Amino acid sequence: MYYVINSDGEAKRARLHTPHGVIETPVFMNVATCGAIKGAVSTEDLARVNCAVALSNTYHLHVRPGDEIVHKMGGLHKFIVWDKPILTDSGGFQVFSLAKIRKIKEEGVYFASHVDGRKIFMGPEQSMEIQSNLGSTIAMAFDECAPYPCDKDYMKSSVSRTTRWLDRCIIRLDELNKAESVVNNKQMLFGINQGGIYKDIRVEHAKIISERNLDGYALGGLAVGEEASKMYEIIEETIPFLPKNKPTYLMGVGTPSNILEAVERGIDFFDCVIPARNGRHGHVYTNRGKINLFNAKYELDDSVISEECNCPVCSTYSRAYIRHLFKAGEMLAMRLCVLHNLYFFNNLMAEIRNSLENGSFKDYKKKRLDGFNFLDTLEKTS
Repeated sequence: MYYVINSDGEAKRARLHTPHGVIETPVFMNVATCGAIKGAVSTEDLARVNCAVALSNTYHLHVRPGDEIVHKMGGLHKFIVWDKPILTDSGGFQVFSLAKIRKIKEEGVYFASHVDGRKIFMGPEQSMEIQSNLGSTIAMAFDECAPYPCDKDYMKSSVSRTTRWLDRCIIRLDELNKAESVVNNKQMLFGINQGGIYKDIRVEHAKIISERNLDGYALGGLAVGEEASKMYEIIEETIPFLPKNKPTYLMGVGTPSNILEAVERGIDFFDCVIPARNGRHGHVYTNRGKINLFNAKYELDDSVISEECNCPVCSTYSRAYIRHLFKAGEMLAMRLCVLHNLYFFNNLMAEIRNSLENGSFKDYKKKRLDGFNFLDTLEKTS
């Protein structure tokens, strides 16, 4: 069950009830692709930094350790020791981005594993079967993520195929949820809107998939090279044609600024590797923007990453010490920065939810964007 608590224009503060607990939205999903977040971060750590939803990937877990193994271990929740919601991506994006050689046919995609080169076939039914073995809270429908840029005629054909694949996903997941050996017999399904930067294709596809009674709807194929302004235009055009009584998910996005802009346009769910990836490279987020701890000016800086932050890192460690750890090649440096960034993103979402509840979102958004832009400018000029 999903219901909107409060709204401000298209922006909404909502709540989604799932088999593994309530998800308060807008929400950022921390990306644990292979069942863990890169940077030596445990699921206990995720709880400490207020992670609400973990996102893992169907393709990667199918390749290793194998979804059958995860199933035998009692499902992904038990395997990674996480009792909150998990969303599994369908594997479609990885099939199209990692496989150097692939053949797309109506039945699915034939490709070679990026790990050992073995031949793999994945179609809608296989994606649902793998995700059912994993037992995630929310499964994503298998879709074709067309390249950017993409010819309009090919995009039309691709989107039609994605719709046919969605219908097959619906049928197969319904069958799997009724199986005796299933890990999670209440697994939810989100469909994916595609269409690239073609507004008319996006809108038409949104209308078509809205006719299916899905648990949620995602916008895929964005943040893949187009200008941010174009992504915002697509969101604005598409959201009005998706069901108001279902959550919306902007896949693979994004920066704090992206999140604020997309929330204003009606998005509930976000995910991105940015906080963890940037943290592993010494880039950390604050309310004044992102800073690079490799900069020489932090060599003798005894202040914490952010005085405003209540994360486990900012209560203890200085910028100078973390910089030293990076220079010395110590893994602890990555761990501390990843923890801080994950806390920052999760706290940002909590503040967004609070602002939507008390009717101050527009003021909050302006304040945060002004702060982010200030330090970005300062770092570039210093």
